Amino acid sequence: MKKIVLAALFFVASFTLSAQVKTPAASPRANFEQIVGLTDIEIDYGRPSAKGRAVFGDLVPFGKMWRTGANQNSMITFGDDVTVDGKTLKKGKYALFVTPKADNWEVVFYTDTENWGTPEKFDEAKVAARVNVKPETLNRHVETFTISLNNVDNDFAHLEFSWEKTVAAVKFEVPTKKTAMANIDKVLAGPAASDFFASAQYYYQSNGDINKALEYVNKATEMTAAKGTPFWYNRLKSQIQAKAGDKKGAIETAKVSLEAAEKVGNADYVKMNKESIAEWSKK
Repeated sequence: MKKIVLAALFFVASFTLSAQVKTPAASPRANFEQIVGLTDIEIDYGRPSAKGRAVFGDLVPFGKMWRTGANQNSMITFGDDVTVDGKTLKKGKYALFVTPKADNWEVVFYTDTENWGTPEKFDEAKVAARVNVKPETLNRHVETFTISLNNVDNDFAHLEFSWEKTVAAVKFEVPTKKTAMANIDKVLAGPAASDFFASAQYYYQSNGDINKALEYVNKATEMTAAKGTPFWYNRLKSQIQAKAGDKKGAIETAKVSLEAAEKVGNADYVKMNKESIAEWSKK
């Protein structure tokens, strides 16, 4: 009987530890992605609701920095460098902080995203950009705080903050033309050495056409010869040559790879090349 009681108590304790009661969050988290031109944008933030309360100037005081949402930092991630109010904002993730006033909002893009709310100690060195925008009055009520990307164009979009009957928007520009032209130039210029290397590597590793693999790796090494062919390119070439039955050529190429690897102190490639040279030298 004692054993039964102890087993029952153990089961109850285990269930209590493992069970989790799920209830709706007061300020649910939202996450969404948007492509602006050719730039990926991601926004992640907490969404408090007004629930009958006056928001700006009361729940969110004027003149005081606000976390721009609820709970942990509200964050925006840019996939490319963008321009905000004439300032370059480097690609990466930023926390969003706002200091609202009746006639002006100061929006800060902050590099430290690991705060719960506003930073305990604000560091100006972590301010990537600071922008002032004029809030506008809406003709409708927004119950739940909303961050959105609107007026999306190939070259720009507006980062909008709306709640209650107020909306404020920050325009940012994306490098669509620059990115598109770079992509066009790259494609029209033909495959790069890295493309030929990757193709050769695939043919070699998948036991494909070894002659194709050799053709592609030769193009990769030829294209990089002027600036110094990477030792891993010649390592692959030696393996392909060996697989194609050209042991003599494989040894010579492996020696070139070995020498380059030794110069930069890459012990792994030094070891692999030495082992392969020894193996291919056997009669």
